[in-house]
Amino acid sequence: MSSPTVAQLLARRQHALGASYRLFYEEPFAPVRGEGVWLYDKDNTPYLDAYNNVASIGHCNPAVVRAIAEQSAQLNTHTRYLHPSIVDYAEDLLTEFPESLNNLTMTCTGSEANDLALRVARCNSGGTGILVTRWAYHGVTSALAEISPSLATGLPLASHVRLIDAPDSYRRSDFVDSVKAALQDMRNQGIKPAALLVDSIFSSDGVFSPADGELAAAVQCVREAGGLYIADEVQPGFGRTGGQRWGFQRSAVIPDLVTLGKPMGNGHPVAGVVGRSALFDQFGRQQRYFNTYGGNPVSCKAAHAVLRVLREENLQANARDVGDYLKQGLNALAGRHELIGDVRGEGLFIGVELVEDRSAQTPATQATAAVVNGMRQRQVLISATGPDANILKIRPPLVFTREHADLLLERLDATLQALR
Repeated sequence: MSSPTVAQLLARRQHALGASYRLFYEEPFAPVRGEGVWLYDKDNTPYLDAYNNVASIGHCNPAVVRAIAEQSAQLNTHTRYLHPSIVDYAEDLLTEFPESLNNLTMTCTGSEANDLALRVARCNSGGTGILVTRWAYHGVTSALAEISPSLATGLPLASHVRLIDAPDSYRRSDFVDSVKAALQDMRNQGIKPAALLVDSIFSSDGVFSPADGELAAAVQCVREAGGLYIADEVQPGFGRTGGQRWGFQRSAVIPDLVTLGKPMGNGHPVAGVVGRSALFDQFGRQQRYFNTYGGNPVSCKAAHAVLRVLREENLQANARDVGDYLKQGLNALAGRHELIGDVRGEGLFIGVELVEDRSAQTPATQATAAVVNGMRQRQVLISATGPDANILKIRPPLVFTREHADLLLERLDATLQALR
């Protein structure tokens, strides 16, 4: 039986799947296999993947594939039986964190991890109020959809949620003052804060890095008001920002809770919450938490394989080296293309803001869509982010090299030139 065409598969998908599903690109992309930083279509045409952070150490990494296959052939079951895989992994993973973050609870997805972190925060703080950035994304459960404004527009904000400005270094927003104002509004409304929850690279807001001391000052305000600080490391974690293992380590403040997602297992459904044992102890005294397959042996073996590859191949240093090289190249392109207003980010998590006018900083939303689709036509995969969808989001697997960066820069230059 022959494989369906893209058009046939698209028609079947639209008929069978719910309307809320979305596809990337004007011309849908249909990969059939992956290897490292490459995805291939049915004609074996290679596409450079500069977007998929979930396959953090490269598509179909042999060490992860082997770990999953070997454990699947032996046993896969839940965590209410005793098995060494989850203990071995937890002990090893926790060595990557500050000493005070000494407990791990495993889940299957980043959404589950963030949902659990909110429950733990509410239990320990006695509050309900949540502070998130104006275009945040933290997951797909009901509780997280209420604090993920990037999922939808026009929906009323939940009464316990307050939106704060991201630390926008391009348009110079005041992150700390925004947090103070949100906390004051909560006090005025009789709402006790439970947590400040931020993605530590502020990816959905446009890829931002807080200035020195900025995040620490904001966290101090939240803690003084009785709330906790939750660092969402689903996207920036595991060495992606280059200079450190976790995005929050760019600031001189240790979170109360840290959430992790599927890059933890190179795309295998494994995630978790790391935090202070006292917080989990208090939560455990008041509530049960049960996740049937969070932390199952296969997931733990996959995650442990990822951790070993990160260390053995020194992928954090690679993210720093290649990320710096790529940013230099992007800044050089900005010298030739007025459309590029700003280049920012850390390691292999880079945002390139496109503007119609550099002085006015007018978002170039349509041009950004044209660039993303033009890059897809030139066999390089990136995406866009931000409230106006005018920031190129470049976030490749951590095995990305300078040679791959050169190819991306060459294709981006050609795409921008074609728009003139």
